[in-house]
Amino acid sequence: MHARTWLLAAMALTLPAGCDDPTPPMGDPGETDAATEGGGSEAGDGSTGGEATDGSDGSQDGSSDDTAGESTGDGPSDGYPPEVEEVLDLPWPPYDYDEPLPAHFQAPPVQGMDNTPSDNEITDAGATLGRVLFYDRTLSANHTISCSSCHGQANGFTDTATFSEGFDGGLTGRNSMSIANARFYAPGHFFWDERADTLEDQVLMPIQNEVEMGLTLEELVDRVSAQPYYPALFEDAFGDPDVDTQRISWALAQFVRSISSYRSPWDEGIEAGGTPGGPFPNYSAQENRGKDVFFGPGRCAVCHLGQPGPPPPPGAPLPNVAIFMLNEAANNGLDAALVNDDNGLGDVTGDPGLNGVFKSPSLRNVELTAPYMHDGRFSTLREVIDHYDSGVEDHPNLDPRLRAPDGSPQRLNLSEADKDALEAFLRTLTDDALIEDPRFSDPFRE
Repeated sequence: MHARTWLLAAMALTLPAGCDDPTPPMGDPGETDAATEGGGSEAGDGSTGGEATDGSDGSQDGSSDDTAGESTGDGPSDGYPPEVEEVLDLPWPPYDYDEPLPAHFQAPPVQGMDNTPSDNEITDAGATLGRVLFYDRTLSANHTISCSSCHGQANGFTDTATFSEGFDGGLTGRNSMSIANARFYAPGHFFWDERADTLEDQVLMPIQNEVEMGLTLEELVDRVSAQPYYPALFEDAFGDPDVDTQRISWALAQFVRSISSYRSPWDEGIEAGGTPGGPFPNYSAQENRGKDVFFGPGRCAVCHLGQPGPPPPPGAPLPNVAIFMLNEAANNGLDAALVNDDNGLGDVTGDPGLNGVFKSPSLRNVELTAPYMHDGRFSTLREVIDHYDSGVEDHPNLDPRLRAPDGSPQRLNLSEADKDALEAFLRTLTDDALIEDPRFSDPFRE
């Protein structure tokens, strides 16, 4: 399939795919005021700096162009020109970036979590362009950093460092959050503190951040326009080779949304007819025990397989068995004090009732995404399990789901065997096919 349709993007969005570093973006206030709510980059979910506001419709001169986002279908029809093939290893026709997902992803509650705007749906040409932009180090001030530097495919699209290193050696303010399944976060906000309103906004912020990539939007457009391999890719995606920040944003957002994790042992078990309440035929006894802990005494599923609306009655089928991600930001009891060095949404909104509230990353590929939490304080999965078992702090804004019936922080009192089993289950969420999928790999030949 080679989809070429493209419409103007209007949705604005904030995981777990740049970094999370509260440093101001580059450029003058007129470019970035609307995007710097809560600061600059965050080394957590693939975004940084401020939002792009170089024109209400994203065009470079701020004027309206009714055809700016439409593809005419006049791109290359029989392969890429030499200036593309000399630099990039891209298949022709392009990869399918919007292939059908399995049945448990097609359930209405799961589809309702999809934050893809109707005017920026995934196309093969658009996601291909986004892939190149994602891996292109030209998009940083000294040509050393790309989006993939903090969101490595081998690491579940995150960074193994506690804080990611920017183009000039500086460190981001938060841990890098995985961007896999970013499209299935219903609120549609990005960064640990959710300061970006849409994914289209978020993807430009790390590029502008003075620690991460260090370009202004004007410099970004100049850099991209100067590369000989981009005209054909922009033409294929949009119908002409014109470059502007909106098109860069759209393409990057399409690529990020195409990174879906759905081929883990968990998915194999669901597709084989397994249910959360029964054993999976492809699981070991320990993994099945861990699944029982996850859905039972570990009290994990109530948050990590949640969905908008009230929880289903006990024993009822779960509406969502696909997206292992909280559907809203929450306080998970990392600290007891109301005010800390990093207060998450509280710092963005100025509301102390949101202090300590952060977006939560997906549990998919959690085996690969250490260290954990917004500040990378936990190095291992066992440390995370121990936190929820016996380490939840009594923060004033602690999520009610983490409180015991008497109002105190939960104490699960899991046995060591149950903790071992839970960790084994969490490892069944690793999607090796995603980690090895060439569609999401570095396309540059060197």
